[in-house]
Amino acid sequence: MQDTNILWQGKYYNSLEHCTIRLDEKAVMIDSTIVGHLDNKIYSIAYFIETNRNWEVQHFSINAKINNSPFQVEGRKTDDHWNVNGSVINNMSACVDIDISLTPLSNSFPINRLKLKDGQQAHIDVIYIDILGQKITAREQKYSRLSAEKYKYENVPNDFEAIITVDKSGLIVSYPELFERVH
Repeated sequence: MQDTNILWQGKYYNSLEHCTIRLDEKAVMIDSTIVGHLDNKIYSIAYFIETNRNWEVQHFSINAKINNSPFQVEGRKTDDHWNVNGSVINNMSACVDIDISLTPLSNSFPINRLKLKDGQQAHIDVIYIDILGQKITAREQKYSRLSAEKYKYENVPNDFEAIITVDKSGLIVSYPELFERVH
């Protein structure tokens, strides 16, 4: 079993995240805490995510407080559908990954799962969890591998894009204007 501890600073979100990633022979387990403030909202988030060794999300649990108001989301992938907060969500059956708005870790799931080679790109569907907006939607994203350390991330339709730097484990080092790894 191998543990990796990461500390990310959220530049735009005025946040700090402590994330522990544990790899064993069958799964990747992530346990993380984020605290911060944005637009007169003070927030704290604790989340747990379990993926298989291919970085395909199997289960997630998010407990957030935004100005002391709770927001909780729990999801589990079973067969070909997602059960989110106790309900089957049909329009998310194609989603393999999740994207949590306040953490760069979400980008590591498709980067590690897709195993793109330089110059390759892939379109994916994700469950997007907007913590501060308290919304859950399906979204399309595009990843392009520029080099071993650089990926281009795009929302589709393209209303946002960024060049992300990763380490040799596919974990985010730099996400310009949004996140920087501190440790």
